[in-house]
Amino acid sequence: MSLPIDPATIDPEAFGEKQAVLEMDHEEAIEYVREVCLDTGFGIPAEFSPSELLNEKVDADRDPYYVLGACNPEIADRALDETMKIGGLFPCNVIVWEEEPGRQRVYHISIMKIARLLGMAPDTDAWAEIVDETGDLTDELFDELRSADASVSE
Repeated sequence: MSLPIDPATIDPEAFGEKQAVLEMDHEEAIEYVREVCLDTGFGIPAEFSPSELLNEKVDADRDPYYVLGACNPEIADRALDETMKIGGLFPCNVIVWEEEPGRQRVYHISIMKIARLLGMAPDTDAWAEIVDETGDLTDELFDELRSADASVSE
């Protein structure tokens, strides 16, 4: 199956990709990212460890990998007013995975930008405002992650 677009040609800024590297152990990184999410206006209504689940269910031998499902309820409510389809991408995931012991990658993509790229969200001023607000919050989140013993990675 060929894709209708070449993903390699899409600028990561177009889908809101953000990354940081934390020099700390995995559990400490999860706690730190959770704290920073809460401090920047995101709640964490869902979280789980795919690696623990897969290691248990199919003996996958996966390195630590954790998903924090972040949500700003006010923005989520406005997004649903614009398109009910956005719920298929809720919540905004912030992922923490262990690249090596003592080194964690934190990763996020903007579901609001993805929804617009896929045609799930309207091309309106209201949606642009939602994209800008969520972008500002995630910028603040990743600025904070990078400021405390973190380094930006391409």
